[in-house]
Amino acid sequence: MTYGQASAATPIRTALLALGAIALSGCAAQEAVRPPNVVFILADDLGWSDTGLYGSEFYETPNIDALAERGMTFTNAYAAAALCSPTRASILTGLHPARIGMTIPNGHVEEVILEKSLQPRGRANHPALMARSVSRLDLEYFTLAEALKAAGYETGHFGKWHLGREPYDPLSQGFDVDLPHTPGPSPGGGYFAPWRFWPGKGEDGEHIEDRMAAEASDFMRRNKDRPFLLNYWCFSVHAPIEGKPELVEKYRAKGNPDNPQRNPINGAMVETLDDAVGTLVGTIDELGIADDTVIVFFSDNGGIIHRFDGGVAVTSNAPLRSGKSSIYEGGVREPLVFVWPQKVESGSRSDAIVQSIDFYPTLLEVTGTPGRPDTEFDGISFAPALRGERLNREAIFTHIPNYSAATLQRPATSVRKGDWKLIRFHCDGPGQTDRYELYNLREDIGEKNDLAESEPERLTELNSLIDGFLSDTEAVVPTANPRYQEGLDPFPDGPARSGGPYAR
Repeated sequence: MTYGQASAATPIRTALLALGAIALSGCAAQEAVRPPNVVFILADDLGWSDTGLYGSEFYETPNIDALAERGMTFTNAYAAAALCSPTRASILTGLHPARIGMTIPNGHVEEVILEKSLQPRGRANHPALMARSVSRLDLEYFTLAEALKAAGYETGHFGKWHLGREPYDPLSQGFDVDLPHTPGPSPGGGYFAPWRFWPGKGEDGEHIEDRMAAEASDFMRRNKDRPFLLNYWCFSVHAPIEGKPELVEKYRAKGNPDNPQRNPINGAMVETLDDAVGTLVGTIDELGIADDTVIVFFSDNGGIIHRFDGGVAVTSNAPLRSGKSSIYEGGVREPLVFVWPQKVESGSRSDAIVQSIDFYPTLLEVTGTPGRPDTEFDGISFAPALRGERLNREAIFTHIPNYSAATLQRPATSVRKGDWKLIRFHCDGPGQTDRYELYNLREDIGEKNDLAESEPERLTELNSLIDGFLSDTEAVVPTANPRYQEGLDPFPDGPARSGGPYAR
């Protein structure tokens, strides 16, 4: 595919900010300040514990670790969902997946579903009727890319999309460039060329991440003299689990049987992802635009714990509980580094609670972009936290109204307020009533000590917040399944070891 222009015309608004009048040789003059570039690096399935930055002794991530020295590392950053498509939708809209109705990763399917609803029938072993997710990011949303494009930015999307086939592709959602222009959940045919979705591109055996980083670097070179938004949304480290042979052997040699992070293939995949980060940052430095470039590094959901190679799980999110597709911390707490030159203290850390719905309003503030007056967000700007100030927010929410055998996930909604997290499992208690789990994350980051029975007042308080959230977002709330046969196990075969539709 060649570089193309988006088909939908968008009005262009100049976003240059005027400085105050400056007296020059007795004459007043105004000087324009160019807004910063934005490079948004989104890893796929990279767990909170999968970098040296967050304490991994197995994975080698020198470029991500070095990126953190340029900016701020967040220890309480969350994806709005435990699966990729919903989180991606939340980044581009600033809205909860519950409001959008995208609750599973089905952006690649043929069927176009634009209305969220409850499934009319359920399995006899499922106590709840679960949601029927939308399968496209509707064009009615004014995306982050459209907002920056309207402000004069060049916009490019490189890598994974998974929010819909044409006409719901990046070129229809505010991006001027989209490579490799594929709706799929993973690199079709594998990570190494030739690629089914990109015929004729790449040398045989070339890794898709190396190719995408080179293409993204070329985009920055062409646009170095104007503000740009670069989405680098990696395919790594999503399945298929395969890595460069020489790196696989490197990590096989360093594996420690006492360390749950010891899968050599995933080790190779993480290092290749880190190399791509190094390529992008190296290009930014080469072009001399580091002081004018905001860089975000984030992941769309937790690391994969349900796929195995040689009896070894792909990764471990310890000390967090569970992983991708789960409402527990291992499914939704993510690595986040935010670089904002001259504004963010280099090498700083923040325990502010932020979520993927916050990126849109935050980047509008950071770039000085007004956005569209009628655009409303569920998220808030966390620019105050970037400046070292207190972030004023009541709570964050996660809504997963579907079953997933990958991690034995039941339909659930959670709220985190301060140190406390309440999970409501819909229709999962006796007689298909709701069931609750309550954790103090400061004292129990691994969610091992359920305090629901010993803290009834706190449970009631947090449960009322969940009620308000579900009502405000008009979320699809699972209800009792009339076909359910009491006593049947929702997951009779245990965790799904080979994935499935909710593992994409």
